[in-house]
Amino acid sequence: MAEVVRQLSERLAGLGHSVTVATEQHPDRSEASLNGVRVIPFEVSGNAVNGLAGNVAGYERFLLDSSFDVVVNFAAQQWATDIALPLLPRIAGRKVLVPTGFSGLYSRRYRDYFRQLPDYMRQYDMNVFLSDSYRDRQFARKHGINKTILIPNGAAADEFLAPYPDIRAGLGIPADHFLVLHVGSHTGLKGHEEAMDIFSGAAVENATLLIVGNEPQNGCGALCRTKAEQMNRSPQFGAAAKRIMVTSLSRAETVAAYQTADLFLFPSNIECSPIVLFESMASQTPFLVTDVGNSAEIIGWSDGAGLLLPSAPPAFLPRYGSLSSRIIEKLRIMLGRADDFSAVRADIRASVAVLTALQQDADRRATMAQAGFNAWHERFTWEKIASAYEMLYRQLVEGNQ
Repeated sequence: MAEVVRQLSERLAGLGHSVTVATEQHPDRSEASLNGVRVIPFEVSGNAVNGLAGNVAGYERFLLDSSFDVVVNFAAQQWATDIALPLLPRIAGRKVLVPTGFSGLYSRRYRDYFRQLPDYMRQYDMNVFLSDSYRDRQFARKHGINKTILIPNGAAADEFLAPYPDIRAGLGIPADHFLVLHVGSHTGLKGHEEAMDIFSGAAVENATLLIVGNEPQNGCGALCRTKAEQMNRSPQFGAAAKRIMVTSLSRAETVAAYQTADLFLFPSNIECSPIVLFESMASQTPFLVTDVGNSAEIIGWSDGAGLLLPSAPPAFLPRYGSLSSRIIEKLRIMLGRADDFSAVRADIRASVAVLTALQQDADRRATMAQAGFNAWHERFTWEKIASAYEMLYRQLVEGNQ
């Protein structure tokens, strides 16, 4: 969501529009304006279900006292949207909701939230969906929400059409290694463990799995590094000249990693519309992904830029922590006091076969890479997507929607 807002805001500002982003205060951000976008921070956290904390009244005053032409809420289930919902009739300007997936739709804790949401969605002048098939779009259809439009995610042409150096040498990756890339924050839900298990089991030699992601507090980063170190020391990895690297990179280095990689592996547990798949397409990198979010839809849009990994039944217990803590968390989930968002898991053994077969079929990878790049260049650059949002906003303000 943050990347979508950044891309759209900076590009709309570049087109001459006055753009303001209201967001959570961040200790590393001191500027009042970023790349032409006005940024107003609020010390607020939480959501309507988990509780709101901080300067809620200040954010309410901001919404009610402002006179924007268009007010856009990106993502439900977070404070900036949830505080706005009961105020919608009093907020000036046209109003747009971009739901971004409804990750808590099937949670008992969010039952009342989603019972009320259809009435709020009808108060928006438009609801923008990133997918025509994912759960938020199905929810809107079920409840007769008619003011809807599909505008997908994408990747930036000014990033991915620029040449970047091969970063293998800088990272210590041998030039002849088959490079498998995974990009995703260490939240515990991006499939890092599955990616390592799939890579480990695949019958590939002279290969590196590069896992790139930042590390939020209480994430899986330390566990991932430990697992990677153990695998790297194993006789199996030594004999096959395989290795796993877990690191964080700058944005430019990450784009270079996309452009250098031979394959993108993304066995994530929950997504809405993964931007990383569009970035793979932009970098001419074929991808393997779990049937998560609208991944299957993206594969269809791209004429086969990727393949779906086979799915396994959900794990009975949460996957991280001691056995006792996992049992306690499972009981909390069963009682409706906690959420289990790990909706999709890759079937490791079957996914190993998919990765092995694709690694051995260079012609198919080349065909997939070209199909993805062609589709992205034609339909899914942020430049084109920002123009679609600009057109929508103009039509709303002019009364044509």
